[in-house]
Amino acid sequence: MSTEPPQHFLHTLGAGAIGIGIGAAVLLLCAIALPRAERRATLRTPLVLLGLHILTVLARLPLPEGKIERGLEVLGLGFLLFSLARALFVLIVDVVVSARLSKPLPRIIRDIVQGLVYLGALAIVLREVGVEPGSLLTTSALLTAVIGLSLQETLGNLFAGLAIQAQTPFEVGDWIGIDGDPKLIGRVVEINWRATTVLTLEQVELVIPNGVLAKTTIRNFTKPTHVARRTVTVQAPYEVSPRRVEEALLEAVQEIPGILAQPPPAAQTRDFGDSGIQYVVNYFIEDFALRDRIDSTVRHRIWYAFKRAGISIPYPMRTVHTHAVTPESRAEETKQDTERRKAALGAVHFLAPLPDASLERLAALSRTCHFMPGEAVIRQGEMGSELFIVQKGELAVIVGRGEGGSVAEVARLGPGQFFGEMSLMTGEKRAATVKATTDCELVEVSKGAFQEVLAADPRLVEQITRALVDRQIALEENLSARATRSSRAEADAKSSALLAKIRQFFQL
Repeated sequence: MSTEPPQHFLHTLGAGAIGIGIGAAVLLLCAIALPRAERRATLRTPLVLLGLHILTVLARLPLPEGKIERGLEVLGLGFLLFSLARALFVLIVDVVVSARLSKPLPRIIRDIVQGLVYLGALAIVLREVGVEPGSLLTTSALLTAVIGLSLQETLGNLFAGLAIQAQTPFEVGDWIGIDGDPKLIGRVVEINWRATTVLTLEQVELVIPNGVLAKTTIRNFTKPTHVARRTVTVQAPYEVSPRRVEEALLEAVQEIPGILAQPPPAAQTRDFGDSGIQYVVNYFIEDFALRDRIDSTVRHRIWYAFKRAGISIPYPMRTVHTHAVTPESRAEETKQDTERRKAALGAVHFLAPLPDASLERLAALSRTCHFMPGEAVIRQGEMGSELFIVQKGELAVIVGRGEGGSVAEVARLGPGQFFGEMSLMTGEKRAATVKATTDCELVEVSKGAFQEVLAADPRLVEQITRALVDRQIALEENLSARATRSSRAEADAKSSALLAKIRQFFQL
């Protein structure tokens, strides 16, 4: 009696070993080529399919030839082909193609290619069982029509997704808007074969079918570049000239974080409305995700800029505000404001020579202005002729170190302190930049107001000049850390030079 294994057993074992060897070799190549972090998730499916193929081979070994053995053979072939299809797709697309491209293939393209590869594997399995794939399409025209009609919308989304990938009106990471609806603005996080997923600022995920996107108007805020223009609208009274309003708007948007210097902001007069003239200020940003925060900061700055410029934002004409304003109450309010400014002026030591009447007149001619954090009150190197006294808040004194050099904060100013006195008295350029670090309320003394007070009593100029020189010498001593005071002769020389400048500046 022969003890040699039957021919069928050897054939099954040999064919199974070849298939297992090919599958294992392809999976080994994938494991070597893929990064370590991606191996487990990527190779899980082909490994499971190869394991099922091994089980079918082992199950066939003891079975004689027949329908069961044949069925297991076809099933095992299917497992092997699908395992190879997945592994080869990963090896070619995820390793070879992605290494040559600057960015990974879009998901919809990957899904379609993977589907075609699986269809090819399925066609081989059908041929193995004696079914010609082409005959299924030619002999089942009615079934094909039914399937086509039932999948009409799905196929429409598929081809729309392919069109999106081909034309690239937007990509993953772009900010888009649909139909002009602000609620439908978000960042594209995924484009697949059926739909596009958009994440809004409210962290709401919108899943929009590709067929819908193909039929609607899409606004891409990050193409052709990431620079996007923003617009804020505001109204101002008819009594204020448009030029003055536009200047205030441009001042408001200076040095706001997130707003680009180029292209520069622009203010325009848009329309004449029922309750006032409508203006817009346009500016450009680069990070579209911060648009709402930047727009809010712009509106804050506009409020402060309008407050300083004495520009009110009118109420709609349809709203009627009734309140009693008597001349006595208005005069009392004006008097209180003047008294507060007078108290602030009285704290400035070089204004001490002014008599009470002159100080009160100067307070009446001055004005109170407000600044928000981050706004520059004065800028180094600019011309100016105003003195500022801090009533509320805190400001930083910043000095630049030459052309293109660094800047440094040298001091902080609080209530009762002042700055800009040399520009007020001589018209010199600003020696430093002063920025508000908190909400600030300042008293602004202009050249015109001070000139009126000096013209009434020119003898005050010499006393103010001596006080200014003493302050300047004290500052120089503090900065240079000198132990001894300047000589009287040096003070007199500086006083004479400064007095000449002041008289020339005020034409006294």
